[in-house]
Amino acid sequence: MNKIQTISINGRSIGNGNPPYIIAEMSANHNGSIDTAIELIQCAKNAGADAIKIQTYRPETMTLDSDLSDFQITEGLWKGKTLYELYQWAQTPWEWHERLFSKAEELGITIFSSPFDNSAVDLLEDLNTPAYKIASFELVDLPLIQYVASTKKPMIMSTGMANELEIQEAIGTATDAGCTQIALLHCVSAYPAEASSYNLVTLSDMRKKFGVVTGLSDHTPDNATAIAAVAIGASIIEKHVTLDKSGDGPDDSFSINPKELTALVNNAGTAWEALGHVSYKRQPAEDENIKFRRSLYFVQDIQKGTVLTEQHIKSFRPGYGLAPKHYWSVLGSKLNKDVRIGDRVEWYAFEN
Repeated sequence: MNKIQTISINGRSIGNGNPPYIIAEMSANHNGSIDTAIELIQCAKNAGADAIKIQTYRPETMTLDSDLSDFQITEGLWKGKTLYELYQWAQTPWEWHERLFSKAEELGITIFSSPFDNSAVDLLEDLNTPAYKIASFELVDLPLIQYVASTKKPMIMSTGMANELEIQEAIGTATDAGCTQIALLHCVSAYPAEASSYNLVTLSDMRKKFGVVTGLSDHTPDNATAIAAVAIGASIIEKHVTLDKSGDGPDDSFSINPKELTALVNNAGTAWEALGHVSYKRQPAEDENIKFRRSLYFVQDIQKGTVLTEQHIKSFRPGYGLAPKHYWSVLGSKLNKDVRIGDRVEWYAFEN
């Protein structure tokens, strides 16, 4: 079993102790326009995302051009299309890839892709992709995982629809083929998905069970689920991004827009910073507010040698004197100095 708790993509460490890695998934949201695809890369860069991800396939590498019932989509967003028609509509043309990779390099944002067959891997290798993503539906395609793993590049795998055994088989195939950097994205393969179906507590179990970096591929309509995932330790967040949520593309309706992507990047970073480390110490930001705590103060002018009674001291704000828990200890003690009303009760005022 892979036990690495960090991976690295283009020099960016991902995993324990590192900020969440935010992937903007372009998917089919270019809607057939390379100019839109380039604008989405720019959008991801402007928002502060760590990476933009595309998908690499041709319709004929995904399915048969068939009207048989097995190949018909009868429910959901893409109802009425055949599988071939869907992928013909949604594909990122292979002739775009070099230009998209060049644009990402120019802008200084990482780009990689989900390949769907070996020929897609070969294309991405020619473009020197720094990593690979295995889509949820391909997690059971062990020959594809083996071929991707043979590149020795980091591999991120979505787990939507997969059971525990299938996830273990995918990890085993990848590690046996030479992949040493694996991350799993908890995912619900519904478009869109309901937050209530995500069962985010699974993330911590995945980390423990599989010993790899974990994150979330989020298909919910907003950012709440993603931020919650960061708050319980997700190291990667993948979210579909579009220029127009009301567009007519295959994925527009369950994607976030540029403004929401910026908010995701910022809020995920804030959630990660808030996690911090285990600490029961007073924080520096709290130092000024110690005056609002209670502590013990003298409430009379008292002469040296007096034995303290309940009439002499009281618990008041601010919190600069002895803590109120010492109230019973100082009662009956003899003063070794004169004190005035408003003086702090402190140990050095008493005889040993």
